[in-house]
Amino acid sequence: MFTIGGVSFNLTLVFLVIISTIVPMLDYYNHTVSNTREYSRFALYFILPVIIILLLFREPLSAYGFTLGKWKAGLIWTVGTAVIMALILTIVARTPAMQTYYQARAPKGLNRLIYLTGVELFAWEFMWRGFILFGLARIIGPGPAILFQAIPFAFMHLGKPEVETLSTIFGGIGFGFVAWQTESFLYPFLIHWFIASFTILAAR
Repeated sequence: MFTIGGVSFNLTLVFLVIISTIVPMLDYYNHTVSNTREYSRFALYFILPVIIILLLFREPLSAYGFTLGKWKAGLIWTVGTAVIMALILTIVARTPAMQTYYQARAPKGLNRLIYLTGVELFAWEFMWRGFILFGLARIIGPGPAILFQAIPFAFMHLGKPEVETLSTIFGGIGFGFVAWQTESFLYPFLIHWFIASFTILAAR
């Protein structure tokens, strides 16, 4: 804790709030480390938090959900959610707005599409459902942490089709809930990877 003008601040909380705000801004303004967007995002959303955790916080990655966690519960959440979302997305992803957006931006080739989507979302999920969620939960509790991490995640979808963007606050909360229940970011990653890949394929 530190105090300025009679107001006390938790240093770790301040740091997490700043990181969760600055990193998406750097992403938005195209501060890239690679010609491939997905690799640049991997550096911003995964490599940077890992460096912070290991070198600055001096903690193990497992403290931030980098573990198999409760794998049986994780598999149930993953399979169950994938089945439900496949039914929904079969309809939603074929709307004109979704088709126009993803047909213009999707990587060419099935294998490349699935691989690059996985690279990007692995980093995204570690950032929000690993680093930010588990870091905040220690300070403000899991409920507020689940809600807070969903906010910047939702704003990162601005520019995508409206129906998708409006749903992301609920998706972000859901991913956070699954991560906390399973003690791992891996299962939200698998769910998100499936949803994103399926959406693109259905839209195309």
